[in-house]
Amino acid sequence: MYTLILFAHILSAVLSIGPFFVLLPLVKRMETASGDVLLAHIITFKSATRLVKHAGHVLVTTGVLLIWQGPWGWGTSWILGTIGVMVASVFFLARAFTPTLRKFNDEKFNHLTLVKKLNRSLWIYIFLLVLMMWFMVDKPLLW
Repeated sequence: MYTLILFAHILSAVLSIGPFFVLLPLVKRMETASGDVLLAHIITFKSATRLVKHAGHVLVTTGVLLIWQGPWGWGTSWILGTIGVMVASVFFLARAFTPTLRKFNDEKFNHLTLVKKLNRSLWIYIFLLVLMMWFMVDKPLLW
């Protein structure tokens, strides 16, 4: 059973980070897009963040099961580090993308500024996810 949970955990980790790498070229195209094309890009972006959110639910659930079934305790430094980064990433995800995507409908906001903000947010979130991945793969003993 542990192997099946581990597989689901790894698959959900891939689904949590993979869509953001796909969004990088999409954000580049958003710089010059307008009208229906821009709307399609925004819908794609929202769909990707929704996929990441649901994959994150599976990731957390399977992570809890792995800790429960595995040899590591909740006080292990790499687990606490992962939880800390995960909490930060949840708050960041909630505030980084949806509010910015909503502003594209408002004429008073600069289109290019919003695209740059999305691009910056993407890279920050990718960094947070890669940091969590490092904790889970390398399992560093920080204390």
